[in-house]
Amino acid sequence: MNLTPLPAIMLEPAVRAALLEDLGRAGDLTTDAIVPKNHRVTTVLVSRQTGVVAGLDMAMLAFRLIDQNVDVKVHLPDGIAVAPGEIIASVSGPARAILTAERTALNFLCHLSGIATATASIVDAVRGHDAKIVCTRKTTPGLRAVEKYAVRAGGGSNHRFGLDDAILIKDNHIAIAGGIRPAIERARTGVGHLVKIEVEVDTLAQLEVALALAPDAVLLDNMAVDDLRQAVAMVAGRAITEASGRIALDTAAEIAATGVDLISVGWLIHSAPILDIGLDYRDS
Repeated sequence: MNLTPLPAIMLEPAVRAALLEDLGRAGDLTTDAIVPKNHRVTTVLVSRQTGVVAGLDMAMLAFRLIDQNVDVKVHLPDGIAVAPGEIIASVSGPARAILTAERTALNFLCHLSGIATATASIVDAVRGHDAKIVCTRKTTPGLRAVEKYAVRAGGGSNHRFGLDDAILIKDNHIAIAGGIRPAIERARTGVGHLVKIEVEVDTLAQLEVALALAPDAVLLDNMAVDDLRQAVAMVAGRAITEASGRIALDTAAEIAATGVDLISVGWLIHSAPILDIGLDYRDS
């Protein structure tokens, strides 16, 4: 997998904020009281479940922001499948720093690996079809870039990152504009030539109206499988087709078989369970 890591400058604000939230006003009272100042340890990040790794850079940054002398050696990088008991990385150095950063590092690593794992499960479900699995903007405030990175680590692709990426005309836009035609026409006159336009439709009749105005993509919202198949035939390659709405792991393959180009899934991010990963002490 060709997974490009995010620059540290994008990760650091979130990691710093999480560490500061945990350290509060007096730091790690437990560790500072119990662990000698110069004590050094070796620990390992171990997966307790089968899944896909994501978020190691954020975990490493959490340790190193507490103490630059913490050394992290990655054994299984982001995007790699892991089994229970496998060592993902070794973390060695000042014991105080490692214990202080442990929860913040694991929070990011477990959460992002959970997203990657959920993504991989549905990507595997549609294997053999051409449809790509894409995420949505239903993300944790402040963590959108890293959560969308985790989707890529799981083999998925990204939808728009924000409101400024592209035009996506949804049902409320259409209602306020007075219909699909005025909505698309206003959108086209309101942006530059490089901005793509996607329009959401709920019925085949709406799709017919939209296609006459040549949008770049159509979002086929909550359509039955038979309607999706008809919609793909109607579009006939003139626009990108995206299926959306209550996509489940056990229905994804049937939806992909209709020939849609994209399947957008919000729960990959907003409802993905964590991947259980622990930090285990090995020696002193």
